[in-house]
Amino acid sequence: MLYDEGGVGVPILLLHGLMGSARTWADQVPWLRGYGHVYAVDAAGHGRAAPGVLTTEAFVADLGELTAGIAEPMVIVGHSMGAIHGWMFAATYPERVRAIVVEDIAPDFTGRTAAHWAELIGSWPQPFADEQAVLDYFGPVAGTYFLRAFTATPDGYRLHGEVDTFRAISEEWGTRDFWSEWKSLRIPALLIEGEHTITPPGQMRTMAEVVPDAEYVRIEGAGHLVHDEQPQAYREHVGRFLHRVTEPTSST
Repeated sequence: MLYDEGGVGVPILLLHGLMGSARTWADQVPWLRGYGHVYAVDAAGHGRAAPGVLTTEAFVADLGELTAGIAEPMVIVGHSMGAIHGWMFAATYPERVRAIVVEDIAPDFTGRTAAHWAELIGSWPQPFADEQAVLDYFGPVAGTYFLRAFTATPDGYRLHGEVDTFRAISEEWGTRDFWSEWKSLRIPALLIEGEHTITPPGQMRTMAEVVPDAEYVRIEGAGHLVHDEQPQAYREHVGRFLHRVTEPTSST
């Protein structure tokens, strides 16, 4: 659930997106160790039991329990769902977070539904027979992402959670917004948006405008998986940000 990925110094907590896992950060962990002590989390409902009530607050409470042993304020690096959970955690426990990276997610998706998306996931030909079948179906970037998240079973690769759970997590975002919690933050923030984003137009730029120490960058040629699709650009921006909010422990 909470994995100690090594490194020394300021704790850096990696929070994955919906249907991801701690393993989806595998390519980033080695260089992130140069900036601090890296931890990664498997979110509830992703390879382990989901909260009894699928609210964002329930996931934040779960995260609070998982990280209770990390005494020093953390830098949170979050992708999509993980970024929402990250800033909600920072708003709930401000003394426990020193800075945050938000990748390709926004505060307000009200009115949206995940019905079509859930139907699409339900149509996937599970189990996928082998690794190559996953890569062939999703392509090299998303395929690698899902290989690191799926569960390997004797008959092939399967989702590591229930479609109904993933849908419920997503559809809660269509019933509310998270602006007030975002605006309450008083920590350094880096906002990274892909050129081909899933976010409503302009929201991430506005996020940077309403928090005192926030920076917005747009990564050309990237979609929702910015850290995997444009890894060098992602590393450049995140590394510069981490250099500012932590003391690097080795040359990067």
